[in-house]
Amino acid sequence: MTICIFASSSSRIRNEYAEAASALGALLAKAGINVVFGGGGIGLMGKMADAVLVNGGKITGVIPTFMKDEGWHHSDVEEMILTTDMGERKKRMFALSDAIVALPGGVGTLEELTEAMTLKQLGLYKGPIIILNTLNFYNSLIEFLEQMIEGNFLRFEHKDMWEIASTPEEVMALLEKKQAWMNDPRKIARI
Repeated sequence: MTICIFASSSSRIRNEYAEAASALGALLAKAGINVVFGGGGIGLMGKMADAVLVNGGKITGVIPTFMKDEGWHHSDVEEMILTTDMGERKKRMFALSDAIVALPGGVGTLEELTEAMTLKQLGLYKGPIIILNTLNFYNSLIEFLEQMIEGNFLRFEHKDMWEIASTPEEVMALLEKKQAWMNDPRKIARI
């Protein structure tokens, strides 16, 4: 199994977020789960990758060439796939993964997470999508998604496209469960 991790590249955030990213990386490595991530060397991406590497796990970075040229890549990750742009990066990450886990992050992480939801809604991505809600970081987004459902911008069934975890341990439990959503999501894609 390969898990795609979306996460912040900011190194100026509260340490509790870094601790959760490190804990998740260690748990994934110890469980023998491969990791694909955005290839960054700092922030939650870097902390998670460090933990995977320290615990003997397999990790693949996917990063646009311009970011590598800026020196933003994780220098200890041996398998680093270079892409021409951000769109190709996401496409490769989705294609390589069996499930997606979104850690706290900025607009890049939010964009990756919502694209994953869109692809799943259209049946173009079938794996689990798990939101790691460390320190209730995603509460406002979750409330907004529920507002979309209440306003009929999403169907009630769409709420089952994603799952929420409060801790890295809960992420692992959800990955083990591998809950299927629906066989043909396109039958309800049109509202």
